[in-house]
Parts: sequence; structure tokens; C-alpha cells
Amino acid sequence: MGKAMLKTPDPLSTTAGTSYDASKITRLFLLRELGVIVIILLIYATVSAIQPRFFSIESLVNILLFFPFLLVVALGEMMVIISRNLDLSVGSIVGFAAIAVGQIYVNYPGFPIPLAFIAGTLIGAVLGAINGVIVTKFNLPSVIVTLGTMNIYRGLLFILCKGQQIDNRFIPQALVALSQTKHSVFYIPWIVIFAFIIALLVSVFLRRTHIGREIYAIGSNPNAAGLRGINVKLIVFLIFVISGGLSGFAGIIYMSRFGYVNPTMTGMGLEFTAIAATVIGGTSMAGGNGNTTGTVLGCILLGVIHNALPTLGISGFWQEATYGLIIIVAIIIDRLIQVRLYQAMKRKVSL
Repeated sequence: MGKAMLKTPDPLSTTAGTSYDASKITRLFLLRELGVIVIILLIYATVSAIQPRFFSIESLVNILLFFPFLLVVALGEMMVIISRNLDLSVGSIVGFAAIAVGQIYVNYPGFPIPLAFIAGTLIGAVLGAINGVIVTKFNLPSVIVTLGTMNIYRGLLFILCKGQQIDNRFIPQALVALSQTKHSVFYIPWIVIFAFIIALLVSVFLRRTHIGREIYAIGSNPNAAGLRGINVKLIVFLIFVISGGLSGFAGIIYMSRFGYVNPTMTGMGLEFTAIAATVIGGTSMAGGNGNTTGTVLGCILLGVIHNALPTLGISGFWQEATYGLIIIVAIIIDRLIQVRLYQAMKRKVSL
């Protein structure tokens, strides 16, 4: 497996995990998720009071349309981080899958929409598999490996499209319609529904399957997981494949949302936004903790911020700075929670 991203004390290891009251952990993380909900409501109420047009169906739809492709990518990133790894190539995989499928539409305009999603997912899974092989085969830190493949995949997509944008002349209207409210269910665009379905499936996978539980075990203590008979390298490889596949799927959602694919912009910086969404939602950068509900809430919060800043007349350049600040604050909060849990564990053991 790739070397741990952060060399920090591991209060949540599997060897100590049975030593303290799990209900206290649950309460802490529920409070954290509740805090995210409160922040979302406060921002929404404050901005609506300043600019009443923010409190409208149109604004709500814009928020909903912001996060489907982010959520799908963040769900994959969440699983990678839970396993005590990091995938910085997800944005480039989104761009590569979108460009590759866009090229299919340039040459074969009648290519079926369902096959476009399947093709994007498979392309992303292959790129994720490359990440997984390098990380597990050579025991390299995932952050270094994916930093390299991030640039490789970005360069390859430029070669694939010869640096040319694939504009709306080639993107099928049926695909674009999936992002429109007039072709929706109760004004909820289909891409939003797709994203929530994937979130539900990921939640079931992590909580209800043997492999899902092994992912948490690896993130909590990879050495102990290996001693318990878990094939750590195989599971980590699988996680990168899933992350890549979800990013590829998100690339097609991106095509639907914007109706074009630009080799420079598509997926650029998305990896950091996805990381921000996951850590806001309670996924520990030290591994072993994280859940789908928190990641969904993190994406919604970023969607609200994304739409609130221009509504208030604040430059979009502040958006990235805001995301960076959020990541730092979320990591500090996560660290404080871990320290509190560690102290509670020590007190219980000493009794």
C-alpha cells in the first residue's frame, strides 16, 4: 500500500478501537454534521437577507446543479482518504474522460447516452487502475504518484483533442437535457438524481459490505489490517479503480451540465474542491473515518458558497482562497476531535 499521507498518532487504530465507547464517537461526528447543516442555513439566510434574489427557485437550482459532478468525484476521494491515501488525479481523470467521450461524439454523433456514461466510467477506472498499480506495486506515497499522473493525464487529454475545445455542436442535446429542469423530476435535474443514487450506493458499499469495512480497517491501522488477513494492496488498488471510475462518470455529468468540454478548464482544480468537501463532512485526513452523509453536506456547503460569493458581488478569485481556508479549518477540527477521542480512550483504559 502507499505510505500513509500523514505521520500522526493513530487514536482510532483497530487495536484500540474496542477500548472506548463508540457511542461517543458517533455523537461527535453527528454534532459535526449538524454543525455543517447549521452553517449552510446561516449562510443561506444571511445572503438571502442581503440579496433577496438568492432566496429563489433559480438560485436553489443553481446550487443543485453545482454539486452533482463534485459529489461523484468527492465520494471516490472520500474512500481513498478513508484508506489513508490521497488521489490528486481525479480532476484530470474527469477532464480526460470528458474529452475522450467528446471525441467519440465528434466522430459518431449518434453514440447512445447510456454508453457515454459507461465509456466515461470505464476510461476513468482504467486511469484509476494505473494509479493503484503504481501505488501498491512499488509502495510509493499515493500523493506523489497521483501528483505525477495528474499532470500526465492532463497532458494526454491535450494530445487527444489537439488542444481544441469540444463545443456544444457535438454534445447531444439529450445529454444536456439531463441537467435541465424542464426535463426533470419535480424540478430536480436528472444529474442531481444520479449523484444521490451513487451516494446511496457508496454508503451501502462502505457500511454493508465486507470490502467496505475492510477499507475502514486499513485506514485505521494498515499494519493491523494486514495481520488480520486483509489483502491491503488489493483493497487499495480497488479503491483507486473505484475513484477513477467515479471521476470518469463525473466527466460525463460535466458534459451534460456545461454542454462543452475545454481541455484547460474541465476538471482543473477539482481535486482540491473534492478534498475540501470530504474533510468538511468529517472524513479524517489521517484515515479510518468518513461517511457519505458528511460528504454530501460538504458538497452542498461548497455549492452554497459558490453561488453566494457572486451574488454578494465578491470576485470568484476569492472562491479558491475560501476553499483553502475551509480545508485548513476542517483539518484542525478533525485533529481536535481525534485528540479528544484519544484522551477519552486513555481515561477509559486507566479505569
